[in-house]
Amino acid sequence: MKITKRIITLAGGLLLASCAGDLGNYDYHELTEPVISGIESDLSILTHASLVLKPDLGSHDFPDDRYAFEWRALSQNDNPTMTVLAETRDLNYTVELQPGSYLLLFRVIERATGVFWQAEYNLQVSESTSEGWMVLCAEGADNRARLDMISKVTGQTYLDVLAGNGMPELHNPYRIQWSRFADDDSPYYLLTGDGATRLGRNGFEWKEEYRLQYEMGNSDIPAPEMINDVTAAKMMVADGKVYYAECVVGIGLFGPVTGASFHAAPVIGCNISTQSIVVPAAMLYDLDNKRFVAYAPNLRSNDVGGYEALNEMNDLVTLLGEMDNGGSIIGTAFERFPQGMEFVWMENTKYDPNNTGTGITYTVLHDGARYELYGTQLGELWGAVNLGGPAFALGRAAWADLSDCPEIAQATLFAFSSLRSMMYYAVGGTVYGVDLSQTPVQTTRQISLPDEEITCMKFNQYRYSENLNRMYDLVVGSVKGEEGTLRIYEGFDSNGDFSDVSPEIHSGLGRIVDVSYREMLK
Repeated sequence: MKITKRIITLAGGLLLASCAGDLGNYDYHELTEPVISGIESDLSILTHASLVLKPDLGSHDFPDDRYAFEWRALSQNDNPTMTVLAETRDLNYTVELQPGSYLLLFRVIERATGVFWQAEYNLQVSESTSEGWMVLCAEGADNRARLDMISKVTGQTYLDVLAGNGMPELHNPYRIQWSRFADDDSPYYLLTGDGATRLGRNGFEWKEEYRLQYEMGNSDIPAPEMINDVTAAKMMVADGKVYYAECVVGIGLFGPVTGASFHAAPVIGCNISTQSIVVPAAMLYDLDNKRFVAYAPNLRSNDVGGYEALNEMNDLVTLLGEMDNGGSIIGTAFERFPQGMEFVWMENTKYDPNNTGTGITYTVLHDGARYELYGTQLGELWGAVNLGGPAFALGRAAWADLSDCPEIAQATLFAFSSLRSMMYYAVGGTVYGVDLSQTPVQTTRQISLPDEEITCMKFNQYRYSENLNRMYDLVVGSVKGEEGTLRIYEGFDSNGDFSDVSPEIHSGLGRIVDVSYREMLK
């Protein structure tokens, strides 16, 4: 708690006369100063709960006819606003503030002079669903999209939190995710086979204008499986069609990528380690021609060179030259990007072994019984084009033969660590770990869940620094019958070896499709 004193007016006014003209006509007034105590410095409250505070003002009396009192809340977000909560000595307030961080101010004001004393407290306003795991489930024979919530705020699990918010039923859920380029008041995307919509930041409220079709620059009504935040842009694939939305100013509208006449895989490769890239490249997998394709719209700029935005990856390497940055980006793990192989999986990570600001995007491909992994670093193309290739442009960072990994052909889910060179894959109720730093790769059984089917496995990507170590935790959703269980395996201290880790367990959920951690929005 911080206490300050402010003087608003002085009895007798402000005299500007010199000392020689001072007649000694002062109106002296003795102040009774409160000693404000009895309230903790850090306060936390849920919306719609009662905030009751009774400050102790010390040994003196402070009657209402001589003193006024005031409670105010100053929001700590990007657009700070001041809200008067009460004008009483004790506070009894039913919280209607929006969730967030506030500076709570209590003032004792002497009515005659305007002098006031102020105590300051930190106030965190939360909803029961302000922070915790968002668990996307498929319910019933028609796979209705259902959102469950494991609240960190209350420690309780809430089922079907979208019920009653006015949103129509959606089916065949794919993903629940946050986007930095969504509207601040509705930053979450719910993606389903029936289409996609945003959800509000307060209580997951829903409005008709949150539908993804209102973010389209044409009449398309897409149903993407994922929306990727690329540097200053969003990209997605729906029914094989690639869309791009520039978000330099505002959230932008999606439009189809010109020239992308092929069907693309549903995931887009991009650098998720930094937003500070002038000419970024996104990576697509062309399912028709079975090849990697780079999309870099800023290459079209005359300032860069006026190149085509779409390039087959090997052609882009030829255009840019060898980009190994003196060894900081490993550009020689494989000689050429392959062609003719079937797509299995693609995932972006923040694994950056040489601290170049370019995480690795992993892609798993197969040709019959042969399974291979390709790791690519997608960085800054500006220097490569304009300065003759110094830069963090394009790295062929990892390659591995996965053909001998147990049951790899039956793998349904993959997850890649941002901590170390590790891949994990799930078969039924078993998770295998693959050490990609070894040649040949070394595979170990990590997790076994008898009688359960693993339906979701990932490393959650967090935004705020206080949660960064948590992105190394392996998150596993499984189903037995119609009941889902969420397990979180600690990854930082265990260095990615989950074989002896006792997980945090949350049961009684629906058939889990996806999970994402909702951080307290600031």
